[in-house]
Amino acid sequence: MAKLRLADGTIYNDLLTISNELSSLNIQLNYWSVGEDPQLHHLLEQESLNDEEKEQVLKALDGYFEQLQQTANYQSRDLIVLYPGTPNLDALLAKFDRVHTHADDEVRYIIDGEGIFGFVRPDGSQVELTVQAEEYINVPAGTEHWFYLTPKRRIKAIRYFIGTEGWVPQYTGTEIQVPSVLV
Repeated sequence: MAKLRLADGTIYNDLLTISNELSSLNIQLNYWSVGEDPQLHHLLEQESLNDEEKEQVLKALDGYFEQLQQTANYQSRDLIVLYPGTPNLDALLAKFDRVHTHADDEVRYIIDGEGIFGFVRPDGSQVELTVQAEEYINVPAGTEHWFYLTPKRRIKAIRYFIGTEGWVPQYTGTEIQVPSVLV
């Protein structure tokens, strides 16, 4: 279940309340089930996946991708699998733990594990949103944000792209004011 933490320490767990709190950023947050397929669940339980297993996971959940293709012109998707044994994990994560924007929407469907998105709201206040398995998030292009993993250091997320060139982080120089509370 998603958790939104405000700068004053207030925590919201209700999807509707969280959506209202993030409405000034036009962030979309939804619950998307991965279903009951035992083979898919077996793959999701594995710490790492090879390319063939990743493709099996993507195909099992392509109904969501097809919807995004029809409604928002998404062209491609991939599956990122991060876990403590991922080579160069800290260097990879360091690209996203500073405040940045993207020229394209950042769209993720978390299918296992969890991560934390931080956001700078239009009034300058900052919040952090913990996203977990079966949650879909769309962070609109130009939104100041950052990302890091929880202490579990484990996430599997399908990334959806209109074009991959818009996904390069553009660092803004904004300082993170919300003290991270690792859950």
